[in-house]
Amino acid sequence: MASKGKWAQGIRPRNFHWVIADRLAICERPGGYGANHRKVRRQEEIIWVREQGFTVVISTIGAPHNLHNYDELGVVWRHRPYDDEDLAGYERRLFTEVQGLLAAGAKVLVHGDELGDKVCGLIAGYLLWTGLLDTAPATVTVVERLTSRQLGPVGRELVAVAGTLPAPPG
Repeated sequence: MASKGKWAQGIRPRNFHWVIADRLAICERPGGYGANHRKVRRQEEIIWVREQGFTVVISTIGAPHNLHNYDELGVVWRHRPYDDEDLAGYERRLFTEVQGLLAAGAKVLVHGDELGDKVCGLIAGYLLWTGLLDTAPATVTVVERLTSRQLGPVGRELVAVAGTLPAPPG
């Protein structure tokens, strides 16, 4: 079997971080966002995601633009736009879905437009909700170290809301 060339492997998305090794990861939108967004880079980053064997990509971006690119490159995706009108309901639905996917053996990548407070706060909230970490301050510290960025008020609110949710079944 011929080995694939460097470019066939794609490019690792910017701000990619494993949250649970080889199971759950976060990053910014493939191709970047805003003025930095580039079609070729998006394609290369989606190829990398596909080549790494991710089972599903969950986009938390509000608009469904560019989701068709996942279809074109054979990557399964789910669109779960961030809902700041119902944070508790949004987190409960998202966390339950991610937990179900991971329990089924899936390899999950969650992204937003950027790797900011929303994505980092959501993933920190998930870690708290599942009991992988036991306190909100510990969760914030772990995610800050993991992503090398400080969690702001929006991210901390997401962690606080996650702390009020009923524990997952099981």
